[in-house]
Amino acid sequence: MKTEGFMHDTDIVRAYYDADAEMEWNRLDKHPVEFELTKRFLSRHINPGSRVLDVGGGPGRYALWLAQRGCRVTLADLSQANVDFALTKATEASLALRGLRADARNLSALAGETFDHVLLMGPLYHLTDAEDRKQAVREALALLAPVGTLAASFISSFGGVLYSMRDEPDAILNPDLAEHFAIAARDEPYSGMAFTQAYFARRQDILPFMDGFGLEKLHFLSAEGMLSPYEANLQAQPPAVLAAWIDYAEQLCERQDILSFAEHYLYIGRKPI
Repeated sequence: MKTEGFMHDTDIVRAYYDADAEMEWNRLDKHPVEFELTKRFLSRHINPGSRVLDVGGGPGRYALWLAQRGCRVTLADLSQANVDFALTKATEASLALRGLRADARNLSALAGETFDHVLLMGPLYHLTDAEDRKQAVREALALLAPVGTLAASFISSFGGVLYSMRDEPDAILNPDLAEHFAIAARDEPYSGMAFTQAYFARRQDILPFMDGFGLEKLHFLSAEGMLSPYEANLQAQPPAVLAAWIDYAEQLCERQDILSFAEHYLYIGRKPI
């Protein structure tokens, strides 16, 4: 029950994205490695004409990319500002995109529909309660056709350290962040306030979590490969150099030792018949 003046986790997350829908759109411009590697692995399984549900897809970077590839895409996001932003971008690009505001834990607005592929690349790192994360996966799978694929993203419990090293190195001296660094050093997951309400997952917890849904694992990878700490330097190089490093990262990003470099993990699994 909500008390006066109290904001539930989802209210905090919704307000965060409603305040600046363009922020997440621009974030992937700043981090092209994550965007490019994720697209490459999705495109191994998602073909033109596929019905795709993008749950928690924010302002629609992946949804619009898939629509450009000829997929029939539905975007469902907690933030109405994100949905509106994505629909505006789709109109500007003359792309067909369906959008609706929805909580990943309750996709009843889509009941009776079936999708060839479902993306869950956002909600699992904002749902701080384990049961809520399980419910989000169950809701996604209920709409996924047999032999369809589910793509789920997680933020790494060490991701904040990698981000700080690259983008804000003086954060190590900030006493307000000391406990975040300590949690990462203790190799513990984190649930609570970060850039907004967030869940940062340990690598070793993700596959056991996803295995609980009866999926066939197809991929589990670092969405940045091993490039995360060096991304700023690589972006300063000629485009051909950055592209070659992304090609190289794609070859290695599923190796267990490379997973230590992840800011984001990507899991892709197939639903059984």
